[in-house]
Amino acid sequence: MSSAVQFQYRFSASTCGGLRLDLAGVDVLCRNSGALWIAGEATLIVADLHFEKGSSYALKGQMLPPYDTAETLRRLEAEVAALSPRRLIFLGDSFHDGAAEDRLAHSDFARISALATGRTLIWVVGNHDADGPRNLPGERAEELRVSDLTLRHEPVAGPVRGEVSGHLHPSATVVGRGQSVRRRCFATDGERMVLPAFGAYAGGLNVRDPALASLFTRKPIVGCLSRDRVHAVSWRALGGV
Repeated sequence: MSSAVQFQYRFSASTCGGLRLDLAGVDVLCRNSGALWIAGEATLIVADLHFEKGSSYALKGQMLPPYDTAETLRRLEAEVAALSPRRLIFLGDSFHDGAAEDRLAHSDFARISALATGRTLIWVVGNHDADGPRNLPGERAEELRVSDLTLRHEPVAGPVRGEVSGHLHPSATVVGRGQSVRRRCFATDGERMVLPAFGAYAGGLNVRDPALASLFTRKPIVGCLSRDRVHAVSWRALGGV
């Protein structure tokens, strides 16, 4: 761990293998699914699901296996079953385009609707889904406050404390022993955090790209996702841009 990183972090003892952090004074857990859990608020946050991206590409002649929505939902349902959140927040770009809700299979529509049983769904809108869902349960928001954190889809420019955002799909290339591996990741400097894309077909932007790196006032920690844990990786171990 690089001594240049000033904020404290600690691995959670949770069986999810998550990374527990103090984010602007709020205790949060980065889950290896790519979701963020705020236990004190019983709130689960996911970003950039891009439901129906596969069917959107198919309409343009690029045929992808049409299972991305179902797979994304499978992982989301597993998180909800494990944590029983009182509130589930979708942090924007939940749908790949404005017509994606209409292309949902009946079974997928029913599965999303069922997520509202026993909890509140909040759809923060993004650039891909600016109008939010029309027929699914839940509340629509431009941004909202949870504890001392501000949740929005797209990060604002300049220094900010307590922001949680998505939009940029951070990923990291970790280099070591002559090899490298690329993983989706959380990115945080302890003041703000950018969540990885949760969607099965969502791509990634290297966390060293200026669009991401310039958001932080100091070199961030990245929490790289793997099958069974979130690995805290220092800036100096990263490759790419």
